[in-house]
Amino acid sequence: MKNTQKEITNSDADLTPYMDLIKQICVELRECPTLVIMVMHVWRFIRQLGGMLLKQEIDRRARQPESWRKCPCCGYKLESKGFQKRQILTLFGLIKWERRIGRCSNRCHGSQEVPLDARLGLHPYQQVSEEIRWMSCMLSIFVPFETASQLFQKIMGIKISPNTLWRWTQELGKRIKRHLDAELQALKNGKFPELEVLTNELENAPLIVSADGVMVPMRPAPSSAAGKTEWREVKVGILARYVKRITRKGKEVFQLQQRRLVAVLGNIEIFSPMLRLEALRQGILKAEKVLWICDGAKGFWGIFEEWRKLPTVSAILDFYHAAENLGKAAKAWLDGRTKACREWFRDMRHKLRHGHETAVVSELKELADSKKLPISAVEIIRNVYHYLSGHIEHIHYHSLKESLLPIGSGLVESACKWLIQQRFKGVGMRWSEEGFASLLYLRLAWVNGRYNDFFTILESEFEPVNR
Repeated sequence: MKNTQKEITNSDADLTPYMDLIKQICVELRECPTLVIMVMHVWRFIRQLGGMLLKQEIDRRARQPESWRKCPCCGYKLESKGFQKRQILTLFGLIKWERRIGRCSNRCHGSQEVPLDARLGLHPYQQVSEEIRWMSCMLSIFVPFETASQLFQKIMGIKISPNTLWRWTQELGKRIKRHLDAELQALKNGKFPELEVLTNELENAPLIVSADGVMVPMRPAPSSAAGKTEWREVKVGILARYVKRITRKGKEVFQLQQRRLVAVLGNIEIFSPMLRLEALRQGILKAEKVLWICDGAKGFWGIFEEWRKLPTVSAILDFYHAAENLGKAAKAWLDGRTKACREWFRDMRHKLRHGHETAVVSELKELADSKKLPISAVEIIRNVYHYLSGHIEHIHYHSLKESLLPIGSGLVESACKWLIQQRFKGVGMRWSEEGFASLLYLRLAWVNGRYNDFFTILESEFEPVNR
């Protein structure tokens, strides 16, 4: 503590403005009737003090002598041309300062240099500090741009227009897209992605993979909101580790951890390599057990056909989707409003769930071969029979339940709701393909824990100096 006080005392910092500000806030605090008002006064003080500290530190750095480099054109050493003004908007308000500008005495084109700006990580003509983009884009991930703008102004006291937020998310989304395209190209060339760090507990847990589709409202024309809404499918995939937990009462339960999502507004040919990339990153080649859970969509099962070459990969047809098809067969054979229909469906569903899937398929075959039923009913029953018999290896629900493994694709259906529907299907929302894709990449980066990777200011976490 003594060393810290000595360093502050010996520094060239002018503490007088800070002391005046502290005295002012102390006087105001005495007049505050409630805790909430006291907190808001202190928050305003912290922002004001932060701005003063930033300006003083930048001014200190600006006064330090510069070591000018040589001109890249003629080789002569650059010369200082005096101080020029610079300002930038930060979380602590607008910061203004003056810094040295260097140029070649021969006036070579492109010789101008601003060393302090480079050291501060600032670009020419940059008006907003990177942390504002980081925080405001983060808000835009969860709420509409208008709401994000209002929230940011309420919290930080800084006004960022909804149009600016939209533009920033577009720029960041495109940056993430370029990074993803580079990873996919590297994978195509045979370079596997770096494995994500997992604890021993997660490495030994089964890897669950599931995929589904969800419809989103799109504009018919890219640059116009006119016209009828077009509904297009977004393919969503989820990968998670199925980890065993013991409750306080000693009961054994399982939880999904290390959730990672993949999503794309496109066909299965685009979705498949993206899901494969994430699966490799999550250690599918090292996992002791991989379980693919999906409904009957042929495109998604085509992905599994590529993965089934791995000895650790097995698949399960979503039980509730299989039961739904049994319901279609029941209504085709018996009147859906009758007690006999409900009882037959209940009995078949029970058999399917408790290890008698072969009996269920056999009974459906008998009904499909019946000469007494109408042709329309026979066609429906025959489709259900072919559907379940084609997945006979994937409907062993009883053994999965005994192993405490999931038998439904609820995990990906839930992911579709909070990844897509909560943000992209609000009242009156319609998206252009470019606008939707950019924001989707931001949401994926956030839920996958990679959002900060695309901001250079956050490449390493801030660590306080140990004095």
